[in-house]
Amino acid sequence: MTDQKKEVTEMLHKYIESLGLTREQIYNEAKMVWHWTRGSANIQVYIESIAFANGNTRDYLRIFSPLLEIPSQNQIGFYRHLLELNDKNLGMKLTIMPNSNWIYATYERDIRGIDYDELATCVYDLEYWADKLDDELKSKFPA
Repeated sequence: MTDQKKEVTEMLHKYIESLGLTREQIYNEAKMVWHWTRGSANIQVYIESIAFANGNTRDYLRIFSPLLEIPSQNQIGFYRHLLELNDKNLGMKLTIMPNSNWIYATYERDIRGIDYDELATCVYDLEYWADKLDDELKSKFPA
Protein backbone atom coordinates (compact mmCIF):
# COMPACT_ATOMS: atom_id res chain seq x y z
CA MET A 1 0.00 0.00 0.00
CA THR A 2 1.35 3.40 -0.94
CA ASP A 3 1.97 6.06 1.70
CA GLN A 4 -0.83 8.11 0.19
CA LYS A 5 -3.31 5.21 0.49
CA LYS A 6 -2.20 4.65 4.09
CA GLU A 7 -2.82 8.31 4.90
CA VAL A 8 -6.29 8.25 3.34
CA THR A 9 -7.07 4.99 5.13
CA GLU A 10 -6.19 6.62 8.45
CA MET A 11 -8.31 9.67 7.56
CA LEU A 12 -11.26 7.37 6.85
CA HIS A 13 -10.76 5.65 10.20
CA LYS A 14 -10.67 9.06 11.89
CA TYR A 15 -13.92 10.05 10.16
CA ILE A 16 -15.59 6.78 11.18
CA GLU A 17 -14.49 7.29 14.77
CA SER A 18 -16.00 10.81 14.67
CA LEU A 19 -19.35 9.05 14.00
CA GLY A 20 -18.93 6.97 17.16
CA LEU A 21 -18.09 3.80 15.22
CA THR A 22 -14.94 1.69 15.34
CA ARG A 23 -12.68 0.38 12.60
CA GLU A 24 -13.59 -3.15 13.58
CA GLN A 25 -17.30 -2.42 13.10
CA ILE A 26 -17.10 -1.02 9.61
CA TYR A 27 -13.82 -1.91 7.89
CA ASN A 28 -13.38 -5.16 5.96
CA GLU A 29 -9.63 -5.32 5.45
CA ALA A 30 -9.76 -8.31 3.08
CA LYS A 31 -12.05 -6.42 0.68
CA MET A 32 -10.65 -2.99 1.62
CA VAL A 33 -14.13 -1.53 2.07
CA TRP A 34 -15.72 0.58 4.78
CA HIS A 35 -19.45 -0.02 5.23
CA TRP A 36 -21.97 1.68 7.55
CA THR A 37 -25.43 3.22 7.51
CA ARG A 38 -26.62 6.78 7.83
CA GLY A 39 -30.35 6.96 8.31
CA SER A 40 -31.78 4.69 5.63
CA ALA A 41 -28.67 4.86 3.41
CA ASN A 42 -26.01 2.15 3.19
CA ILE A 43 -22.61 3.79 2.69
CA GLN A 44 -19.66 1.99 1.09
CA VAL A 45 -16.20 3.51 0.72
CA TYR A 46 -13.28 2.15 -1.30
CA ILE A 47 -9.85 3.33 -2.33
CA GLU A 48 -9.55 2.03 -5.86
CA SER A 49 -6.40 1.93 -7.97
CA ILE A 50 -6.61 2.45 -11.72
CA ALA A 51 -3.64 1.35 -13.86
CA PHE A 52 -3.00 3.19 -17.11
CA ALA A 53 -1.36 1.88 -20.30
CA ASN A 54 1.73 4.06 -19.67
CA GLY A 55 2.39 2.19 -16.40
CA ASN A 56 1.13 4.93 -14.10
CA THR A 57 -1.40 4.19 -11.38
CA ARG A 58 -3.85 6.60 -9.77
CA ASP A 59 -5.76 5.98 -6.57
CA TYR A 60 -9.33 7.19 -6.13
CA LEU A 61 -11.62 7.63 -3.18
CA ARG A 62 -14.94 6.07 -4.24
CA ILE A 63 -18.06 6.43 -2.12
CA PHE A 64 -21.29 4.63 -3.02
CA SER A 65 -24.78 4.15 -1.70
CA PRO A 66 -27.46 2.03 -3.38
CA LEU A 67 -30.65 4.08 -3.63
CA LEU A 68 -33.25 1.91 -5.36
CA GLU A 69 -33.83 -0.61 -8.11
CA ILE A 70 -34.68 0.71 -11.55
CA PRO A 71 -38.48 0.74 -11.80
CA SER A 72 -40.11 -1.37 -14.49
CA GLN A 73 -42.54 1.40 -15.49
CA ASN A 74 -42.08 5.02 -16.63
CA GLN A 75 -38.36 4.50 -17.27
CA ILE A 76 -38.00 7.52 -19.55
CA GLY A 77 -39.48 9.78 -16.86
CA PHE A 78 -37.33 8.04 -14.27
CA TYR A 79 -34.08 8.54 -16.19
CA ARG A 80 -34.97 12.16 -16.97
CA HIS A 81 -35.57 12.74 -13.25
CA LEU A 82 -32.16 11.20 -12.44
CA LEU A 83 -30.41 13.47 -14.94
CA GLU A 84 -32.15 16.50 -13.43
CA LEU A 85 -31.03 15.37 -9.97
CA ASN A 86 -27.46 15.01 -11.27
CA ASP A 87 -27.60 18.65 -12.30
CA LYS A 88 -29.15 19.87 -9.06
CA ASN A 89 -27.42 17.88 -6.31
CA LEU A 90 -23.81 19.02 -6.19
CA GLY A 91 -20.93 16.85 -5.09
CA MET A 92 -22.33 13.51 -6.20
CA LYS A 93 -23.64 11.77 -9.27
CA LEU A 94 -26.24 9.08 -9.84
CA THR A 95 -24.93 5.95 -11.53
CA ILE A 96 -25.80 2.44 -12.62
CA MET A 97 -23.02 -0.11 -12.24
CA PRO A 98 -22.49 -2.63 -15.04
CA ASN A 99 -24.75 -5.68 -14.77
CA SER A 100 -26.82 -4.02 -12.05
CA ASN A 101 -30.42 -2.87 -11.79
CA TRP A 102 -29.66 -0.44 -8.97
CA ILE A 103 -29.22 3.31 -8.95
CA TYR A 104 -26.31 4.49 -6.79
CA ALA A 105 -25.36 7.82 -5.32
CA THR A 106 -21.65 8.01 -6.16
CA TYR A 107 -18.72 10.28 -5.37
CA GLU A 108 -15.18 9.88 -6.75
CA ARG A 109 -11.99 11.85 -6.34
CA ASP A 110 -8.29 11.23 -6.96
CA ILE A 111 -6.71 11.01 -3.50
CA ARG A 112 -3.71 13.15 -4.45
CA GLY A 113 -3.69 16.23 -2.27
CA ILE A 114 -6.77 15.32 -0.27
CA ASP A 115 -6.74 16.37 3.37
CA TYR A 116 -8.96 15.30 6.26
CA ASP A 117 -11.37 18.22 6.00
CA GLU A 118 -12.00 17.60 2.30
CA LEU A 119 -12.37 13.85 2.82
CA ALA A 120 -14.84 14.41 5.67
CA THR A 121 -16.84 16.86 3.56
CA CYS A 122 -16.98 14.44 0.61
CA VAL A 123 -18.13 11.51 2.75
CA TYR A 124 -20.61 13.61 4.71
CA ASP A 125 -22.10 15.10 1.53
CA LEU A 126 -22.58 11.66 -0.01
CA GLU A 127 -24.15 10.40 3.23
CA TYR A 128 -26.52 13.36 3.23
CA TRP A 129 -27.61 13.00 -0.40
CA ALA A 130 -27.95 9.22 -0.22
CA ASP A 131 -30.11 9.36 2.92
CA LYS A 132 -32.28 12.08 1.35
CA LEU A 133 -32.55 10.68 -2.18
CA ASP A 134 -33.23 7.03 -1.37
CA ASP A 135 -36.44 8.03 0.40
CA GLU A 136 -37.44 10.64 -2.19
CA LEU A 137 -36.88 8.31 -5.14
CA LYS A 138 -38.73 5.40 -3.52
CA SER A 139 -41.66 7.73 -2.85
CA LYS A 140 -41.71 9.17 -6.39
CA PHE A 141 -41.05 5.82 -8.13
CA PRO A 142 -42.56 3.08 -5.93
CA ALA A 143 -41.77 -0.54 -6.81
